[in-house]
Amino acid sequence: MAQQLAPEIGTVPSGGMVSVDVEGRRLTVANVDGALFAFDDACTHLHCSLAKGRLSGKTVTCECHGSQFDVTTGMVLRGPAVQPVHTYRVRLHDGRVEIEV
Repeated sequence: MAQQLAPEIGTVPSGGMVSVDVEGRRLTVANVDGALFAFDDACTHLHCSLAKGRLSGKTVTCECHGSQFDVTTGMVLRGPAVQPVHTYRVRLHDGRVEIEV
C-alpha cells in the first residue's frame, strides 16, 4: 500500500534526512544525490533515531553508537548493530512522495 506524504518531504535537500510518521511507523527519508530512500528511523542496535544521525553519500551513521547502514538496502556496514534496517520503496506521483509500507 502506498502512503502519500506532505509535499515538504519532496524538498529534502541533497544529503539531508527527515523523519516522518507513515501509518503508525516512524521512517526516515534521505535524499542521496536527488534520489529519495526511506527506511525505519530506529537503529537496530538500541533504537536511536537514524534521522538524527549523519548522512554521507548513501551511508547513515547512528549518533548513539556509530552503527552504519546503507540507506539504499538497509544493510549494516559497521556495528555494533548486526540487523539491517527495513527499507521502503519510494516514488514520486503527481508531485507527491509516496512510500510503500
